[in-house]
Amino acid sequence: MDTPVQSFAVANLRRRPVVVETGGFVAGFDPDTTSPFINYATPLPGAVPTAADVAGLVTAFRERGLKPRLEFAPDAAPAVEAALRAAGFTVEAEHQYLVCTPATLTPPRHGDAPGPVVEAPTGDADYAAVDAALSEAFSGEFASSPEGTARLRRTDEQGGAVRFVRSPDGGCAGGAACSAPAVGTAELAGVGTRPEFRGRGIAAAVTADLTATLFGRGAASVWLEYSGDGSRRVYERIGFRPQGRRLYIALED
Repeated sequence: MDTPVQSFAVANLRRRPVVVETGGFVAGFDPDTTSPFINYATPLPGAVPTAADVAGLVTAFRERGLKPRLEFAPDAAPAVEAALRAAGFTVEAEHQYLVCTPATLTPPRHGDAPGPVVEAPTGDADYAAVDAALSEAFSGEFASSPEGTARLRRTDEQGGAVRFVRSPDGGCAGGAACSAPAVGTAELAGVGTRPEFRGRGIAAAVTADLTATLFGRGAASVWLEYSGDGSRRVYERIGFRPQGRRLYIALED
């Protein structure tokens, strides 16, 4: 059940500027940032790593001055978590993920009022506005930056999509991005709305638009993770359904 999402995780990391494959793991690195949310690894589906395999993966991170960290669907590689724990890794978080297909996608309803107008960025100013809005939406978990703006642009250039709702000042009220499809599916991530614009249907509108866009580009499904019951209800109303879980695990200094 989790194999398509885990196979996607492997394919998506192979798109990183620097890729290291060792002992049944794929690690993807971006030299423009030290963020552990960008630089991480994932196992191949069904991987059964030895202690030496895990040590080799840790070395790939340490020699770059990065925290060894993985994201993966544990049910697609059941032997991996125990091997990592034996090497001292600890779980950061465990999230459920939801999946939408063309058969379940339901456009959001806004009654008699017009819904949010979803746009695609048309230049660097728009990409920068989306990056800044998402940084604010996620309470500064990551800082907006020229590198973040460039990553959003690359998402579009590599076959994915970025969508946002413009704020009255011409910036961004909320937005999100979806990767290019791989192995039949695509990941929709970073759905965020600036606090002052929440409760207006922006997240649902952006998510539905991105999902439909990726279906139009050949994806058979789109998946995402949610951060709480409120966001889960938003996604379920537009056709996302629970399917599996993802594990975040790291080796602390």
